[in-house]
Amino acid sequence: MESGQHIGVLLDNVPEFVFILGGAALAGAVVVGINPTRRGEELARDIRHTDCSVVLTDEVGIALLDGLDLACPVHQISDFLRVSHEGDGESAESREVGGLPSAESLYCLIFTSGSTGAPKAVQMTQGRAARTATQGAVAFGPGDVLYCAMPLFHGNALLANLFPAIISGAAVVLRQKFSASEFMPDVRRYGCTYFNYVGRALSYILAQPETPDDADNALKYCLGSEASPADRKEFRRRFGCVVVEGYSSSEGGVVIQPFSRMPKGALGKPADGIDVVVLNPETEAECPRAIFDGSGALLNATEAVGEIVGRDGLKSFEGYYKNDEATAERGRSGWYWTGDLGYRDEDGTFFFAGRSSDWLRVDGENFAAGPVENVIARFKGVRAAVVYPVPDPRTGDLVMAAIEYDGEFDPDAFDAFLATQPDLGTKWGPRFVRIVDAIPVTATGKVDRNPLRAQRWETDDAVWWKPTAKEPFRSRTRADSDRLRDQFVEYGREALLT
Repeated sequence: MESGQHIGVLLDNVPEFVFILGGAALAGAVVVGINPTRRGEELARDIRHTDCSVVLTDEVGIALLDGLDLACPVHQISDFLRVSHEGDGESAESREVGGLPSAESLYCLIFTSGSTGAPKAVQMTQGRAARTATQGAVAFGPGDVLYCAMPLFHGNALLANLFPAIISGAAVVLRQKFSASEFMPDVRRYGCTYFNYVGRALSYILAQPETPDDADNALKYCLGSEASPADRKEFRRRFGCVVVEGYSSSEGGVVIQPFSRMPKGALGKPADGIDVVVLNPETEAECPRAIFDGSGALLNATEAVGEIVGRDGLKSFEGYYKNDEATAERGRSGWYWTGDLGYRDEDGTFFFAGRSSDWLRVDGENFAAGPVENVIARFKGVRAAVVYPVPDPRTGDLVMAAIEYDGEFDPDAFDAFLATQPDLGTKWGPRFVRIVDAIPVTATGKVDRNPLRAQRWETDDAVWWKPTAKEPFRSRTRADSDRLRDQFVEYGREALLT
């Protein structure tokens, strides 16, 4: 490795990935973590865009990259390490070691999940990696065993597990790929005290059959984001493990930390002295604080929900690689715009309300998907719910929900339930409900709405729909789909269906 060289790494969580990260840190090289769920030209574009001088991979990756225009060579990791070890005849002790890289030296390019568009390569310097890892390391000691099943090409695995472990002296258990069925056997086998997650991981583990000895483990706590309140509560009951949720991103512009006895479903608060607010993205004015009823339901979501913004977040956001437009959009008005929606109470505690791309516009009213999902999640039998917009034949959006459901879904009971929810806005009720076996997720477990939006109601899954807002749900038929298509043609919006 050489200083400034970009090393593409297309590997699962294997020891060689860790060795490459360590070697790059010392040499001043840049590790480009490549997402193995990408395919074809999109995968090739990621590699070319990040100026990789070589891609290190295994037999599976060799096949995945075969025939693609990468503009760089590909080496199988076993061959590369053998040649590197043999070297040019000099012993390791005799080689001259140059100066260490500076804190400003670029260290990693971490692709965003791509759940809201084409993935962007987030820049992380040696300094940011060290500072963030040092903050996380205070929670661990040499006696801890950290279970790492999140992919090493993503910042969550590096900054919430591997790097803090290196600083604290804790041990790391690398799981090549996440497996819900192997999670607890691994935890017991290695005496794991901690793990980290993003998205749906807890729900997958909870879907495994419950056993009387679930709580017989060494886990102390786990740290993650985007698990449902119900899953967090159930995970603690079954496994005796404290579940802590916080808020951060690969970009590092805003960090919101959980605190003891915070309200149910909250993210937490920023550290003292950090300026984080909720702004109306159109006016850039601060949104009013949230108002709740006695049961904790949000009563003023239309006014209170806005984008979470770090007004001093540009100090830690280091930009996207070769993407000045996206970098400028994140930093408009001199602030760091997270792209995430939220709201905060009078005490300054933040709550999550979805991505900025999850706005819906129905009958001229804008609202976020998150509060609607929270309402649907209360309906008995709902394991998970995702709300997203589909086009209205006339104008704006219609509300569609994809639901993972236990048992037989009763659309009439669901409709009656929605009618009794005081915090469900008058425009928020779903016009389409799709019953799915599993909500689609990205490689890091985050909900991926893109395929759901693209498929709309054109799916083999069971879809219930309301022809008008006041009608009851009925099962969607092929004739219904044809009728909808005719309406789009009638109102000149057929292009939205392509």
